[in-house]
Amino acid sequence: MTSTRASAPPHPIYPILVLLCASTLWGLTWIPLKHFAAHGLHGVTVALVAHGSVCALAIPWLARHRQELRGQLTALLLLAGFGGVSNLSFVTAVASGDVVRVMVLFYLLPAWGVIGGRVVLGERIDARRGFSVVCALGGALLVLGGFHVFASPPTLIDGLAVLAGMMLAFQNIAFRKFDELGISIKIAVVFVGCFACAAVLSALGVAPVPAKVPPVIWSEVVAFGLVWLLLASIGTLWGVAHMEAGRSSILIIMELVTAVVSAALLSSRSLSLLEWLGGGLIILAALLEAWRPGESGAK
Repeated sequence: MTSTRASAPPHPIYPILVLLCASTLWGLTWIPLKHFAAHGLHGVTVALVAHGSVCALAIPWLARHRQELRGQLTALLLLAGFGGVSNLSFVTAVASGDVVRVMVLFYLLPAWGVIGGRVVLGERIDARRGFSVVCALGGALLVLGGFHVFASPPTLIDGLAVLAGMMLAFQNIAFRKFDELGISIKIAVVFVGCFACAAVLSALGVAPVPAKVPPVIWSEVVAFGLVWLLLASIGTLWGVAHMEAGRSSILIIMELVTAVVSAALLSSRSLSLLEWLGGGLIILAALLEAWRPGESGAK
């Protein structure tokens, strides 16, 4: 990894395209996570091994850049904390819960991102962005089937999904706030944070490592971390670093559309009219932010 802190801002369309591609990749993570769960490997263990595989490369790399980390303890702790809790909660919720429900609750994210961007970064909330948030959240509600979703009491998985979205929004805000750190450093710190959170929970016995898991499955988890998660994280965080937090939070919700459509296709289930309408509103919200006139959002 190399720092891009001193490089010229990219063309405005590049962060948008990269973020949408990364969100699509995130929206498909439920497939390998469900595969691992079928072999007894659930969220904490998958996060421990997958993120630990990346940390085996990231920690020595961070050590070589320790001069840039001096005096940045607050930034490092916030990035590691927000990123670690977000990733760990997301992986656990997706591996153990209903994919569509988890994704919808996770994508209350636009509200957290827009509000946090306004409070912490002073980003403007105009009529267009407010309408985008309404479309995104309204679409998420329709994908869940409407207001009857509130009839059943929330579960621990529901709480983890909401927590993951909130922490991701805070992570993205911190990613832009601490712009004195290189993008590569911040990405590495997020992986270290997730690995640390998973290691603590594993040490406490919250999620004991199962026995008799085939070696090929362990190798798949390692590859999942080094390839899938690393590419998705780099794409997401690089895109986030070059646009407003509120805008990125709305674009990232394309992950929900990917998850819902892929889950329906692989289960041979037809999407209902409400789900199509909800997906349409979410896409509209993303398009409104992707083609915001006269604003690059690049730093």
